[in-house]
Amino acid sequence: MAEVNPIQPAGGATNDAAGAALARYYDLDLAEDQPDVDLYRALAAASDGPILELGAGTGRVAVPLAAAGRDVVAVDRDPHMLERARARWAAASHPAGRGSLELVEADMTDYRPGSRFDLVLIALNSLLLLERGDAQRAALETMALSLTPHGQAVIDVWLPTPDDLALYDGRSVLDWVRRDEELDEWVSKSTSAIYYSASNSADVTAFFDAWRDGGPARRTMRRDRIAFVTVGELTALVASVGLVVDTIAGDYDINPLRDHSDRIVLVCRRRSG
Repeated sequence: MAEVNPIQPAGGATNDAAGAALARYYDLDLAEDQPDVDLYRALAAASDGPILELGAGTGRVAVPLAAAGRDVVAVDRDPHMLERARARWAAASHPAGRGSLELVEADMTDYRPGSRFDLVLIALNSLLLLERGDAQRAALETMALSLTPHGQAVIDVWLPTPDDLALYDGRSVLDWVRRDEELDEWVSKSTSAIYYSASNSADVTAFFDAWRDGGPARRTMRRDRIAFVTVGELTALVASVGLVVDTIAGDYDINPLRDHSDRIVLVCRRRSG
């Protein structure tokens, strides 16, 4: 399958064991390739102010930024994801007395920090897990309200091609089989997705099957509704909350958005006046 692009889990797992497993599998899903982190390192290096990440998940972006000496606030509504972020930060190599990471369990749509930030991020498709319209707009409003006058906001979402969406017909496809070194077991991920063209959305079900050599498998399931956005819809939402788009890129190297681009990466600032 053209991948069901990695997306931050939506939270609200049915029990603690399932929630902890899904957070671990999220890290396993992204174990091999995280090209966006270098982009955020570069943007962070351009200023020396604090950083806010909304939908921070397991801290795969927030922890490297904090480890580089920055003061970072990481917000997520899933406590299991934040617990892994906490452990990741504790294990990180970082200069003593430099950099900090504050983990906040909250929903990005109504979170209101007590201070403002020079860099605010909604990374790797997190915006797409929010309902179209009001919820997505509310998250972007949080970004706008959290920015300093000279700060930057970055939104990164997947832009599926027609070929990608043609595969969203309910078929089940094996995405990968990987070794989970933490629990000394194998894990496979398979995905089934159905696309609804009228609403430009998809229901995605992921199955994670874990087993030890020679033992029975146990299954953990995650369901998400993904609300895709076009570049026109996203720029209109951004403008509606008082942000101005400085860059519309189609990849993490900030190359211009093209017809063949499979991402939208917006870099924005607050509207002056």
